[in-house]
Amino acid sequence: MTIKWRLNRLMAERRISGKDLAKELNVHPNTIYRLRRTDEMPSIDGNMLEKLCNALECELSELIERAPNGNAAASH
Repeated sequence: MTIKWRLNRLMAERRISGKDLAKELNVHPNTIYRLRRTDEMPSIDGNMLEKLCNALECELSELIERAPNGNAAASH
């Protein structure tokens, strides 16, 4: 299993821009840009996860998703 990072999808669903999210979290917009441009779980702490969930009004399970590895999926 791999962990999929779904920040970009959630931001699109909530129609929140990177600039607006950065302002709400009090971080540089480049930080949000890097976080949303990856599909893999980034190395962030629990505090940042909590801030993201609060800002996006979501549960942690909406930000991350367990998905089968490419090799495991191919063998089924």
